[in-house]
Formats: sequence, structure tokens, C-alpha cells
Amino acid sequence: MTSALDLLKRRIAASGPVTVAEFMRIALAEQGTGYYATRDPLGGAGDFITAPEISQMFGELLGLWCVDSWERAGAPDPFLLVELGPGRGTLMADALRAAKVRRPFLSAMRLHLVEISRPLRALQEQRLGAFHPLWHDDLTTLPDGPALIVGNEFLDALPIHQFQMTERGWRERGVDLVNDTLAWTLLPPGPQLALLQAAHKRAKPDEIAEVCPAALSIASTVGARMAEEGIAALFIDYGPADSAVGESLQAVKAHRFCDPLAEIGAADLTGHVDFAAVANAAREAGARTHGALAQATFLETLGIRTRAALLSAKASEADRSAIAQAMTRLIDPRQMGSLFKALAISHPDLQELAGFP
Repeated sequence: MTSALDLLKRRIAASGPVTVAEFMRIALAEQGTGYYATRDPLGGAGDFITAPEISQMFGELLGLWCVDSWERAGAPDPFLLVELGPGRGTLMADALRAAKVRRPFLSAMRLHLVEISRPLRALQEQRLGAFHPLWHDDLTTLPDGPALIVGNEFLDALPIHQFQMTERGWRERGVDLVNDTLAWTLLPPGPQLALLQAAHKRAKPDEIAEVCPAALSIASTVGARMAEEGIAALFIDYGPADSAVGESLQAVKAHRFCDPLAEIGAADLTGHVDFAAVANAAREAGARTHGALAQATFLETLGIRTRAALLSAKASEADRSAIAQAMTRLIDPRQMGSLFKALAISHPDLQELAGFP
């Protein structure tokens, strides 16, 4: 069977070196061979674990955030509830369970899931089938109407372009084939250099800058949609709040970091999200932005400590310890609390949203 590595080698042999963005696209998203398209990567038996899999509190708080945002927007009926990259459906199942506090929310909601992985779609159907979800490969096929959009650890997996400063200026980084082995290379100067931003101009030789046009395109699309049709989108991911120079591309397999060029199609590839650039793209499309806030601040403002106390009150001693450990993992600055950020994009009239002081 053809593998992602085979496809990549064939592409390079036929057309020459590829950009880092094209390398990521083939490794992650190519139908039939890409990492996300062919497997369930989550959990202890997988390659990584996300916040919804750590604790039900995460999804529950996001569900209540959605209900609150819907009410602040005048409770439109119907509206779309959209998750980007829903994984096993854990976050959405927890969110909808919490949303039962407002039955009209569930009655008005039309569930849409943006997911390229067929194995994960099957798991989502098991957990969310009662809500009659509709699946999409991308945002372009979502129907019109007011929408609440949630994306947790979605933007970080979108393909990034990397640029390296040399003595002669910026050059785009790429992947080539040397003696049948993948290797990093620098590409000839080309139009992609226009992707670089003002914040990158101060780089020193050998420093790396990363730009994610796919994330900026999604932010622009979502921003325009919020401005025209209303309600809000919430993105939680990891990266700096301000644009910065530096390499962040990483590969993870079996919960360990590995060489990005060594496990093509069998390891997760991600990069830090440039929240400042994402927020700017959304504002330029006409939306209002909120954040980016540290995940710890966001979850604590939403009441994660109160929720943990309520769960612990009815739990065994072992479960109380697990609840405390999960909360610590989500909000401790040394774990996910500081590196992960929350950014909301809303209709301009929504001046305040829960969790964003």
C-alpha cells in the first residue's frame, strides 16, 4: 500500500523540493495515507492527549461558555454549533451534557463537525449520533446562519511555511531528497517571501520565522462570518500571544518527541499558533476579538475550581485525587496553563464574552 512517505518521495523526485507547508499537508492530511486521515491518534495508546481527554471539566465549561454566548447574542433559533477537529467527540459530548441547563439551546442547535478522519468520524457518531451531526471536510460546506464555532488544538496542525534568515536575506525552508533520505534545504527566493510580516524583519542570521496562511485564512473566514451572521468562535491552542521569531515545528509519536523527517504519516506534526496574526486577520474581516488569554486565566474565570469542588464532593478519595491532578494539568503554568491560550472571535456587537475579563 502507498504510504505518505512514498507519496512525498515521488512528489520530490518529480518536481523538486517541497515547502514545509506541503510536507506537512502530505504527512498529515492526504486522504488515504495522511496521519490524521487514517487513525485515532488520541489517548494513552495513541500519540498525544488533549484537554477534553484529561478532564470532563474542560468540555463542560466550554459548553456553558457556548450557552452564555448564545444568550448574549439574543438566543437565535436555529443556529449552528460547529466543532473543528472534534477528535473522539469527547469535548462536544461533555459540552452538550452541560448545555442541558438550557434546553432551548439544545432545541435550537444544529450540530456540524469538521473532520477529515474517517476513523474519528466513526467514534464521533458513537458519542454524538443522538444529536444528528453533519460532517464536513472543511468550513466551505457549512450552511449559512448564526454559528458558534469551537476549535481546540485545531490551528496548531495546519501547515506552516518556514523561513530562515541568511547573510543574503530570507530564504524559504523546504524538504528535499538526498540519497533517498529526506533532508532540510533552503529554496530559491520566490513569491512566498511576501508571507513574512513586519515582526520578522528584525531576525538575525539562522533564525527561523513561521507563517501559517491556512490559519490566517480560517481566521478571516470565521471573522467575516461572525461579522455578517453573528455569534462567536472560540479557539484554544498553544503558542505565544504576540508574533515572534523562532522555530516551533515538532513531531510527536507515542507521547515522545521525534525527528519530524523520520516518521512521515506515523507521527503528529504541529507548530505554535501565532495568535496575534490570527486575531488581526479576524479583525480585518470585520469581527471583534477577545484575548488571547492564558488557558489558566480563561478556565479559572469560567469557574473550573468551583466545578472541581462540586465533582469532588461526590467522589471517592481516589477520584478526588484524579480530579485535582487533572485541574492542575489544565491550569498550572508549568503544564498547560500558560503556553495554551484562548482566543474568541465574535460579532462586533458582542463586546463582552464569558471568560475574557
